[in-house]
Amino acid sequence: MHTAEHIMGGTMGRMFGCGRAVTTHLERKKSKVDFDFRTVGRNLTAEEVEAVVRTVNEQIDRHQAVTTQQLPYAAAAAEFDLSRLPEGAVEGPETLLRIVCVGDYDRCPCIGEHVANTAEIGHLRMISTDYNPDSGILRMRFKLDE
Repeated sequence: MHTAEHIMGGTMGRMFGCGRAVTTHLERKKSKVDFDFRTVGRNLTAEEVEAVVRTVNEQIDRHQAVTTQQLPYAAAAAEFDLSRLPEGAVEGPETLLRIVCVGDYDRCPCIGEHVANTAEIGHLRMISTDYNPDSGILRMRFKLDE
């Protein structure tokens, strides 16, 4: 589930320019992710949901290796939004951060567990998307078919 969330985050960033999820709640059976969607300002259309699901599943079907690398904080900060790092995670500019790479498709800082290859992930199925105009948050609920 966690690796699928990475692929979805990369896809949403590419398609809508919204950046990575601002919150996630990942469970074995179904999960939800929230994106800051203020710049888009609306819910996804049925066609957009279909395009997100199709893109994520195409990336899963590429059977990409999931690897990690270590980057010094300064290099990671130049490439990634590190605002979600927990307080105290960085002791100085030489602190090494773990970057999770899904083949050539996605890279992001993460401390979670991941599969070794996207071949181990089932296909993504979207359960719902809801946009809250007051908060600007798009919530996506999804599951993986096994």
